Amino acid sequence: MILLDTFYETSLFTYLILPILIFIARIFDVTIGTVRIVMVSKGQKILAPILGFFEVLLWLIAISKIFENLDNWVCFVTYAAGFATGNYIGLIIEEKLAVGIVRIQIVTRTESSKLITSLKESGYGITHLNAQGSAENVSIIYTVLKRNDVPVVEGIIRKYNPNAFYSVEDVKYVNKGIFPIKQATRWRSGK
Repeated sequence: MILLDTFYETSLFTYLILPILIFIARIFDVTIGTVRIVMVSKGQKILAPILGFFEVLLWLIAISKIFENLDNWVCFVTYAAGFATGNYIGLIIEEKLAVGIVRIQIVTRTESSKLITSLKESGYGITHLNAQGSAENVSIIYTVLKRNDVPVVEGIIRKYNPNAFYSVEDVKYVNKGIFPIKQATRWRSGK
């Protein structure tokens, strides 16, 4: 035990290992916090508080070590670097999770029947309107879909109407609608 206490007082621990541990704790707590904020905005009433618990627990550990080492500027720098890195990683994870539902609004200046047909054949419900744009007639197509389906729909748009203008907006709640049914893939053993 005395050997361990002596190690905690070395320069190696104080200026290298402790700052690295603070950096890692900060990455985890900010990453969790970023994902938690998204879960709150998506109405995830169970997951958000659980993430919040671990976020605050890690933050308390990191900040307590900062206060124990107020004369160690390396800890301050790694604390801040961990915050920045945690934000970046949290946004990447949030993007990969693709949680939620979005609405895509597509505005086309050219004939849109092939685009509409392809979206319908892919299982997406659409609403189509003919409208007057600022300079010419346009078609407006709306579809509501799961956020992780956005790349599929973007591919359909690029294929059938590559110059279309489209926007993607988060939707908090939907009631009824047409959503593509994914075929479940079954795990098969070698037997």
